[in-house]
Amino acid sequence: MRHFLDFEKPIAGLEGKVEELRHMSSDGSINIADEIGKLQTRIERELKQTYEKLGAWEKVQVARHPDRPKVSAIFDRLFEDFTPLAGDRNFSEDHAVIGGMARFRGQSVMVMGTDKGRTTEERVKRNFGMVRPEGYRKAARLMNIAGRFGLPVLSFVDTAGAYPGRGAEERGQAEAIASAIRSCLKLPTPMVAAIVGEGGSGGAIALATGNRVVMYEHSVYCVISPEGCASILWRSSDYARDAAEAMRITSDWMYKLRVVDQVVDEPLGGAHRDPNAAIDALGNAFANQLGKMSGMDAVALVADRHEKYMRIGDSALD
Repeated sequence: MRHFLDFEKPIAGLEGKVEELRHMSSDGSINIADEIGKLQTRIERELKQTYEKLGAWEKVQVARHPDRPKVSAIFDRLFEDFTPLAGDRNFSEDHAVIGGMARFRGQSVMVMGTDKGRTTEERVKRNFGMVRPEGYRKAARLMNIAGRFGLPVLSFVDTAGAYPGRGAEERGQAEAIASAIRSCLKLPTPMVAAIVGEGGSGGAIALATGNRVVMYEHSVYCVISPEGCASILWRSSDYARDAAEAMRITSDWMYKLRVVDQVVDEPLGGAHRDPNAAIDALGNAFANQLGKMSGMDAVALVADRHEKYMRIGDSALD
């Protein structure tokens, strides 16, 4: 059953009517194809009008949609011969981060990403995509392996942020995030990262400090969640909408500020309405960005990465 967001209620009503008509005509005694066709046209028009004027808070809701493509589904569709690698060789395995070696359109790569899980059991296992120190150390280990074997790194981010629990802090959460960022910056091979849902705080940056960063149209990238920001500034999460608008966390702002290098269009109504088309578009974006770095050696790649992060925000002064 499709999950509808609050601002999609008019669309939900129309799709409900379509289902009723299909149920009525299931015995073949009534032909109502024309009426269904008219309703489908209205649904597409409503989707287009609604999604063209989404505000930042609405985009946060889309980015968190439970049916949005998860990283595990992206791996299944984009990569062949995926061989998962586990553990940080220090404490344990963190299921919030999945990664390993694979083939992307004929090229050997190292892939990694945060996965929120789809079912309740998966979400608990993956800690709702909130990574612990061992997850970041695992990511750093994968990047070090990629560097040794000359593999490009493709990274996928969908997390509300790093896990803030006591145990994580005791095991060096801040140091683990910093070490992962350092591994990104020192990587001698090309790295492309994608914000596919939520890109929350340092927990996202730890896996997204690549040469190139791409971002889904309705994803968000922020230093703190809108609810967290509102709780600090207004002492109430009721002001989350205002915080989302003020923080400039949407893909258009991220592109304008040069935080991301390419915005990936989503199917009409969001990636959750046509996951395969959305994933294929993301694959094309990765291929495009890898192609632009073809022929660059390790020194050039590290310098390119440094230049990218030094110039973030320049366009805001134009």
